[in-house]
Amino acid sequence: MPARRPPSHPRLSISLIFGCLWLLLAPLPLLAQQVAEQVAESLGPGIVRFHADAAARAAAAPSLAMIAALPAPDAAPTVRPEFYRVEGRAAARIEIPEGTDLYGTGEVFGPLRRNGTRTVCWNHDAYAYGADTPHLYQSHPWVLAVRPDGTAFGVLADTSWRTLIDLTSGILFVANGPRFPVVVVDRESPQAVLRGLAELCGTMDLPPLWSLGYHQCRYSYTPDDRVREIAREFRARDIPCDVVWLDIDYMDGNRSFTFDPVAFPDPARLDADLDALGFHTIAIIDPGIKREEGHAVFDSGETVDAWVRTYDGAPYVGRVWPGDCVWPDFTNRRVRSWWGGLYADFLATGIDGVWNDMNEPAVFNVDSKTMPEDNIHRADEELGGTGPHARYHNVYGMLMARATREGMLAARPDRRPFVLTRANFLGGHRYAATWTGDNVASWRHLDASLAMVLNLGLSGQPFSGPDIGGFEGKGNGALFARWMGFGALLPFARGHTGKGNIDKEPWAFGPQVEATCRRALQGRMRLLPHLYTLMREAAVTGLPAWRPLFFADPADPRLRDVDDAALIGDDLMIVVNTSPGADGAAPALPTGDWREVTRHIFGEADDPDLPRLYLRDGAVLALAAPAPHTGASAGPVTLLVNPDRQGRASCVVYRDDGEGFAYRDGGYGLSRITAVVRGPHVDLSCRALEGSWPALSGAGTVVLLSGGAEATVEAAWPGSFDLQP
Repeated sequence: MPARRPPSHPRLSISLIFGCLWLLLAPLPLLAQQVAEQVAESLGPGIVRFHADAAARAAAAPSLAMIAALPAPDAAPTVRPEFYRVEGRAAARIEIPEGTDLYGTGEVFGPLRRNGTRTVCWNHDAYAYGADTPHLYQSHPWVLAVRPDGTAFGVLADTSWRTLIDLTSGILFVANGPRFPVVVVDRESPQAVLRGLAELCGTMDLPPLWSLGYHQCRYSYTPDDRVREIAREFRARDIPCDVVWLDIDYMDGNRSFTFDPVAFPDPARLDADLDALGFHTIAIIDPGIKREEGHAVFDSGETVDAWVRTYDGAPYVGRVWPGDCVWPDFTNRRVRSWWGGLYADFLATGIDGVWNDMNEPAVFNVDSKTMPEDNIHRADEELGGTGPHARYHNVYGMLMARATREGMLAARPDRRPFVLTRANFLGGHRYAATWTGDNVASWRHLDASLAMVLNLGLSGQPFSGPDIGGFEGKGNGALFARWMGFGALLPFARGHTGKGNIDKEPWAFGPQVEATCRRALQGRMRLLPHLYTLMREAAVTGLPAWRPLFFADPADPRLRDVDDAALIGDDLMIVVNTSPGADGAAPALPTGDWREVTRHIFGEADDPDLPRLYLRDGAVLALAAPAPHTGASAGPVTLLVNPDRQGRASCVVYRDDGEGFAYRDGGYGLSRITAVVRGPHVDLSCRALEGSWPALSGAGTVVLLSGGAEATVEAAWPGSFDLQP
């Protein structure tokens, strides 16, 4: 559940500010003599890892971001870091050519282009964060640099310690820990660099199809009849939705893995009722375990000696929602196995997905808002062995998500797990999706949410989204409608708000806003074949589904700082008005014959709160019929065709059963649809590219976008036919 505060809502403490001050203000003149005799080793095509020297290489800890990387043939590096000391702290700097634009740095608030910014990698309970918040919930010590000619390189500071990313003059990393290696990926395009990052850090697994539907949440829907009421309202109002979430009030006294016997007396019955309406259920699980004898989770954790310890060896005790709590040490495989085993009975109630929250880890009533940095983790040797919380803090949430995912797989080996995590680290996309934390119901946060999702995608996390409508604060109908307009199409689409706040369901602001939300969410269902294909591409290549507009032409300087437009894949462009009022400033757009397809996605209505959508020339877009949820959606029934100058257009569409793992053994279909247009005549073919499923075929509307007009026909395809204007 998003970062919730004790009633006092303590502000960022003075001690925390001073604890980070050296990171935020470290001036470059303090850099000492560059360390000589650095060591370079090739990890793959265009990928080189650098160490400050041979001793630093010998002392390097295991990477907590990267999967195993095998040495590759030597490569001549074109980008080389300089290693320094900053007041005794390890630092590395990379010069950048003039005109180079910088991106990434993970979960950060602000504009897409990161030149001139400073970010601190230190996972933090950042409730109602803003531009002056030095660090948020996740840490991604990674920068993507795009040169003026469109070639690109990425830089990874391979350390989990608190780290400054200073982009005010080149790229500077300063870590509050030992010397660290720097990995450089230097390739011909930003897309190729992201593929290189995926080679280093792995890719996400293919998510269950239902997780790509719309999700509805609040802190909290309680009691269970309120959950049923929300589900029935979606169906009665013909608004698509796949998931209703259970926030912390479903628990018995805020104890993880329990159900309130009064408010949620029969969770299995609740799940059956929701299932009958086509809904899935996701429930929150926090890591803070109430220190209470007789509480089964605490007692079993005591048995396996599960808890993070203080520097003098006692279990660390802090306060969070249940009261005095202890925290599992997820750096230890024995503890992860115990934690994963807790999910068998929990999931047997019918819960479909798990939400790991408060896992920075957040601790109440302390200035740091987390556990002491000198706490001790008894980590696996392959993670680096026993060490202080200062080293493992940034990966605590990632390892919790790993333990959760592994436990879900053990309990239900035939189902794809869905895990959402608040805290994470570079590489944590292998275990969980994420959202952008406890944002604010404001136009500033609406505007920033698009850049946040794009930079997470540029940092290896393709499955993310904001709390649509804003978590903290009321907002209003105009804000909610505009946010839902584009938020409904993001990879992870969830409406959410805080405790004591106003209602923020799609119908809560009246009929006009409800109509906008219905159109937006029906548009998501139409785009489901495209979105699912893109998430499969992310699982294979590491490329995010939502991409910055400069991916259309990395050498075009006009596109470098556009963050109110984006690409959904390579061929669909979305233009968003992120300011109040009906008319926003028009962003710079890429060259090409982009044809507007907004009404085909959202329906006939001209709704100013919906974004504008454009299809690239040479592309086909396959659309499904609107459906109340993903389990009821049909195959593509509409093809939008925007031929290039040679009269050709194509796309690929991925299909599988949406749930299990048969796709790993070939149980899927990847098909290429190709249209060849000669005047009004169209030849539509479809060829199976991969998998055991036959090539895609269908019947429905074919729309030709050509010559300044549209022509349509109802036809079966593959086939040949003439279109009529």
